[in-house]
Amino acid sequence: MGRSSSGHLDVQVVQQNMKQKAADQVDTGNNLQAVPTTEAPPQSESVQAPPPPPPLPAPSSTTAPPPPPPPPAALLPSGGGRTQASADATAGTSNCKKKKAIQTKYRMPLFNWQALKSNQVAGTIFSELDDERILEELNMAAFEEQFKTKAQSTPVDLGTLKKKMAHKSPSKVSLMEPNRAKNLAITLRKEGMAASDICCVIETYNLKALSLDFLELLERFIPTEYEMKLIHNYECEGRPLDELSEEDRFMVRFSKIPRLSQRISTLTFMGNFPESVQLIQPQLNAIIAASMSIKSSTKLKKILEIILAFGNYMNSSKRGAAYGFRLQSLDLLLDTKSTDRKQTLMHFIVNIIQEKYPELQSFHTELHFLDKASLGNILQDLRALERGMEGTKREFSIEKDNPVLQSFLNSNMELLNCLIADGKTAQDAYDSAVEYFGENPKTTPPSMFFPILIRFIKAYKQAELDIEQRNKQHEAPLTPPKPEVMGNKGPMMPRAPQMDLIAELKKRQMSPLVREGKDGAIEDIITALKSVPFTARSAKRSSRLFCDSVFSEEVMSSNLLLLIMTLSLYL
Repeated sequence: MGRSSSGHLDVQVVQQNMKQKAADQVDTGNNLQAVPTTEAPPQSESVQAPPPPPPLPAPSSTTAPPPPPPPPAALLPSGGGRTQASADATAGTSNCKKKKAIQTKYRMPLFNWQALKSNQVAGTIFSELDDERILEELNMAAFEEQFKTKAQSTPVDLGTLKKKMAHKSPSKVSLMEPNRAKNLAITLRKEGMAASDICCVIETYNLKALSLDFLELLERFIPTEYEMKLIHNYECEGRPLDELSEEDRFMVRFSKIPRLSQRISTLTFMGNFPESVQLIQPQLNAIIAASMSIKSSTKLKKILEIILAFGNYMNSSKRGAAYGFRLQSLDLLLDTKSTDRKQTLMHFIVNIIQEKYPELQSFHTELHFLDKASLGNILQDLRALERGMEGTKREFSIEKDNPVLQSFLNSNMELLNCLIADGKTAQDAYDSAVEYFGENPKTTPPSMFFPILIRFIKAYKQAELDIEQRNKQHEAPLTPPKPEVMGNKGPMMPRAPQMDLIAELKKRQMSPLVREGKDGAIEDIITALKSVPFTARSAKRSSRLFCDSVFSEEVMSSNLLLLIMTLSLYL
């Protein structure tokens, strides 16, 4: 207890007293109360001594100083994001004048194009466009009225999996998988050559003896590492080849050809080279012509200027004015529709061009060979030809005595060099055109760039047809159908008077019988009928014969019926 000033002994005494569970609770209570009294001073000392509390404020103090100075800087991102972006844009280009924000009367839908900043249009076609002048020339009120916004994994086939799991290995020893062996048998049967002859042709590079289709199929059956191990183990066991199937024996002979993969690749390259040149050469010319035509087209340039003007008119108040746009944004012209959903932005622009800029309607005639220039990745195919020729050179360096390889290289090296030169010209022309339209030639191949313009031309022509059809419907007069024109001479007996005639007959039937010689009417009628023959009136009514007489048609019809009635009464 002499070291009670430190407080450590008192704590130990308290712990011992609690473990012993002494009966004297008063003493233990006093001891427990004595602990805080003895520990009180050390606690105050420990608060000052331990380092953990001070380091906590230390990092906070290091982070605390920044907040007081930057309150103005912190306010800039929340409200001044656009001003900073515009400052960067204006700093990037000194030639582009700052675009003015356009305030529209109505709320317009957003045209979701990929806009270019001012520092991205330097040296492109957009640096030469003036969309603000277009807006001054056009009356955009109709555009606002028509385009304002209305409101201000495939499942897994369990059966296939079960079949794969239940697939049993063949009981007969084979060097190949059953399906692979079956396909090889079909391939060999089509060619109809012995295995030794096929391998001899491959070893001598005799391209004329094998078809290209067979070589391309045969390339699929180059032995794998696992099959090579099976063949090696089979031969090491000394087992006869007669126990193997025809396909397995071919595979054993096939695997003995040195550099098998390189030989077949060289053969297929040599066989396909003339056709590849015939396909690539015109397409390179198409890329050159297409690239030069779109870059020099003044009408396309004017149309892009009009589209830029309309896009900025729609987006300026919300997103700020754009200095250009990605060409793939042209596809969005069909997606932006008017308020009544009856026309698209493409229709409206085509209508504006027809009314205000009719000379631009034939812009597509200035763009040449766009469809041919977009067929595949021609430049990649050209590089594949270069790699194939390099592989052929390596084979010839090993097989220097082979006349087939030597003849091929001598006759085709110069042709490939000319093709490579044309490819470089096409690449330069394409890069220049793509960069002129603000695109990146490294990420935008010809197969992606030219179809954008092809789709735009197609949509433009379709919009022209729609507008023409709509105008015809509006101009068509609403005239009632014309009644049928009757001939000069109508039928002898119209249908309407038939009822009157029947009534007259009934009335006369009720009257006294007419005598035969009264007034001589019957004799006159009979005499007239006998004197004038019957003739056909027209081809349309050839089945009905009428009598041409001096009497009028009405008199003849009434008298004839009267005669028939009278005769029937006397009979």
